[in-house]
Amino acid sequence: QVETLKAKLLEQAQEISRLRSELGGTDAEKHRDLLAAENERLRQEMKACEGELRELRRQQQAPCRDCPHLQENARLQEQLSQLQQEAEETRAKLVELDLEVQQKTNRLAEVELRLKDSLAERAEEEERLSRRLRDSQETIASLKSQPQQIKYIIKTVEVESAKAKQALCETQSRNQYLQEQVGMQRQVLKEMEQQLQSSQKTEAQLRAQITMYEAELERAHGQMLEEMQAMEEEKNHAIEEAFSRAQVEMKAVHENLAGVRTNLLTLQPALRTLTHDYNSLKRQVRDFPLLLQETLRSARAEISQAIEEVHSTNRELLRKYRRELQLRKKCHNELVRLKGNIRVFGRVRPITKEDGEGPEAASAVTFDADDDAVLHLLHKGKQVSFELDKVFPPQASQEEVFQEVQALVTSCIDGYNVCIFAYGQTGAGKTYTMEGTAANPGINQRALQLLFSEVRGKAADWDYAITVSAAEIYNEALRDLLGKEPQEKLEIKLCPDGSGQLYVPGLTEFRVQSVEDINKVFEFGHVKRVTECTNLNEHSSRSHALLIVTVRGLDRSTGLRTTGKLNLVDLAGSERVGRSGAEGSRLREAQHINKSLSALGDVIYALRSRQGHVPFRNSKLTYLLQDSLSGDSKTLMMVQVSPAEKNTSETLCSLKFAERVRSVELGPVSRKAELGSWPSQEQLEGDSPGSAAPPGRGHASHSPGQLSSRSASIRRKLHTSG
Repeated sequence: QVETLKAKLLEQAQEISRLRSELGGTDAEKHRDLLAAENERLRQEMKACEGELRELRRQQQAPCRDCPHLQENARLQEQLSQLQQEAEETRAKLVELDLEVQQKTNRLAEVELRLKDSLAERAEEEERLSRRLRDSQETIASLKSQPQQIKYIIKTVEVESAKAKQALCETQSRNQYLQEQVGMQRQVLKEMEQQLQSSQKTEAQLRAQITMYEAELERAHGQMLEEMQAMEEEKNHAIEEAFSRAQVEMKAVHENLAGVRTNLLTLQPALRTLTHDYNSLKRQVRDFPLLLQETLRSARAEISQAIEEVHSTNRELLRKYRRELQLRKKCHNELVRLKGNIRVFGRVRPITKEDGEGPEAASAVTFDADDDAVLHLLHKGKQVSFELDKVFPPQASQEEVFQEVQALVTSCIDGYNVCIFAYGQTGAGKTYTMEGTAANPGINQRALQLLFSEVRGKAADWDYAITVSAAEIYNEALRDLLGKEPQEKLEIKLCPDGSGQLYVPGLTEFRVQSVEDINKVFEFGHVKRVTECTNLNEHSSRSHALLIVTVRGLDRSTGLRTTGKLNLVDLAGSERVGRSGAEGSRLREAQHINKSLSALGDVIYALRSRQGHVPFRNSKLTYLLQDSLSGDSKTLMMVQVSPAEKNTSETLCSLKFAERVRSVELGPVSRKAELGSWPSQEQLEGDSPGSAAPPGRGHASHSPGQLSSRSASIRRKLHTSG
């Protein structure tokens, strides 16, 4: 370090000498600060080195006196003293450079003062010369005005006195100077005479122009007099013609007056008749208000009766319209069920404070008052309409949403496979719709509560067992949210029984029997799910969450066994990386989320266009949803959209995707039921997917003892976490 500092000091000394030779006063002032800063930095490094050397000296002196490093220490001390001496020399050079800069600055100020004084003296001299020039011009003018009485006589006079000679020389030089001044004044006079001649020429030209203008004025004056005389003659002629016409018209008026007098004599009987008619009309006018009131009263009665009839007709038409609308929707739902179409519900979340204020936070979504399946989106000044199976406005409650899907949920008890998944951009309310809050639960918890209610209602004839599994797809890895090792990656495999169905080996199943068990399962799974904060959502889900509910039933009277599955999927939201501000692991998560959603779009496109190959295996998400999207399940998509103006592009993409999904036909749905014996409730509870029934999709194959021990372990874990 000491050698490095010494080299740096040498470089700084060379830099100082180079700058002193190359730079002027102003550049020296600029580089002085730079050198001072560098010198201060070197001084601090020097202090740090001194501290380290003191520490080394203390450490060396403490353990031993005859250490071989003492010589090295002495050498370093000598180098340090030399370095300090060089630093002092550098400081002295820096002080000299400062003094030199100060001297140059002072000299520059003196030069500026001298320049100002010179400019002032020059201005005074110019003023003095101009005054002398004016005085000379006045003198020349006065001399010209006086008669010339003096003539110059040059004579040769012999003078013997030295003083007289000196005076004569001075007089001759003075005479010569005056002759030069007279010549100069004559030159000035000649120039002034030339200017006078040019002025006289200009004056002559101006006089000629004035004369021409006067002649032009005389000519114009004559023309104006002639025109005035012509106008006077025209005026007199017009007056005479008007007088003659007035006489003719007066004669005609007199003739007409005589005719009018004759007509008045003949119109007197008609006037008496009109007077009689006027009096009768006046009497009728007095009676008119009574007649008007009676007429208005009868008209109001007729109009009220007509309005009442129209209202009753409108009410009847509205009732018929609503009935027809319900029938149409019922027929449509039946047609959708027969065709196997994916049902699509839309839900618009309210405007929140996270949307901000101003025009970007205004609502761009409107609804149809007569049809609850239509919504309109205002995008870039154009209104785009979308028709879904049902549209929920922002004021719709969780209970209203669940009422529309509960029929689909209860069909799970009858042995059907049901899949409900929420789709939409990040922050659109998917997790709220599926999971909800503790005070206002969503579809997941309400569905299980409804299943418990239905099971209790059929307890007289049926025995049911309800099991729950929870998993998430995080960065294209399937993880068990209820397992002991949530980071363990699971794989999706085909059932070995040849049914073509899918299942997940090792996925934990937990039997639920009450609402308390549901709450514990949800709490345990929610803690392990990956959520992070982004610019678009404070609690953004970074994975696809799947809640798999299996309902196994046995009819004790007939031995009929049913197996139904309910897949509740909360997809991670699609997001634009530029707006969400995702970086690092968040960016990698967003890329995997967008890739899986893109794969879902490819699957929907292939199903819609009835292609022979559907790319289910392009993503873990589509591979896991293969049974729900391949015609063996009742499927419902809940598309969540944001009404904010700034999110219209994402809302438009989500609604277009929903329309494409709605047009997909999966075919009729089959029921999973078979006849068999199921002698006891214990066997129902401990029945594994691989024993009597084929293994279900998304569940592990365990023996009864393993399943009961795993369930007991998870129950203890949930009890501890609760």
